[in-house]
Amino acid sequence: MNSNEKFTGTGVALVTPFNADKSVDYKSLTKLVKHVIKGKADYVVVLGTTGESVTLTKHEKEKIVSHVVKDVLGRVPVVLGLGGNNTMDILEALSKTSDFKYIDGLLSVSPYYNKPNQRGIYEHYKAISENSPLPVILYNVPGRTGSNMAAETTLKLASDCKNIVAIKEASGNMEQCMKIIKHKPKDFILISGDDMLTLPLVACGAKGVISVVANAFPKDFSEMTRQMMWGNISAAQKLHYKLTDITEQLFADGNPAGIKAALEIMGICQSHLRLPLVNVNAETQKKLDVLIKEYK
Repeated sequence: MNSNEKFTGTGVALVTPFNADKSVDYKSLTKLVKHVIKGKADYVVVLGTTGESVTLTKHEKEKIVSHVVKDVLGRVPVVLGLGGNNTMDILEALSKTSDFKYIDGLLSVSPYYNKPNQRGIYEHYKAISENSPLPVILYNVPGRTGSNMAAETTLKLASDCKNIVAIKEASGNMEQCMKIIKHKPKDFILISGDDMLTLPLVACGAKGVISVVANAFPKDFSEMTRQMMWGNISAAQKLHYKLTDITEQLFADGNPAGIKAALEIMGICQSHLRLPLVNVNAETQKKLDVLIKEYK
């Protein structure tokens, strides 16, 4: 299997379940991994944005990764979130992590807060590429980072750095995504970073999604993506529109607050978050209660 083939279809950006005292709830994490694999998700992403990675300690991160790897048991690929706005810290983490044996790729978010120019973004990822023993997935999410990675920067990295194999595009800019798809190297893939745009992006040539919604609804979301990639548009549309009302509410009051509220309703984990994140408001909670109880 080629590096990029591991990252096609539906990847699930796993939440990190917490107990009431805000400690990591490993029992519920096991339940979540079992749920998404049973739902036929194609791979999992650990320590991403949805996993509240910025509020986790180094020790917690190491333990969570080990726990997920143990639960997955090689049944699907595992992608590790490793990014930030200090390039040297990332390179140090790469140098000090001695065992990537059970990790299949890195998802690295574009630097946030610093707002580097395009040359800075390019050099940041080039340095990561040169020091990574694993395939690298770029992650462009300007709504969170405060800066957009231009299509030209993505294409230059894809051309210059052979172990940069994909980009998770969450800019919401369809024209930018289509430009990348049109001009990318043959073995480079674009992955949707937006659940609601997965269907149209796959129609344009994207090779799947890294999904939030699939934490709760892995069976239907994975099947929607699969059917779209197979060219069965009508079947994919049916599932897409089955999920749209719930998807809208899952993001109405912030991520991962929405998806954790849903997972609590479904009995998979509790909805606790770590500050500065807080639970969804009463109106969103009420709508999710109704939508999920009526979901078939």
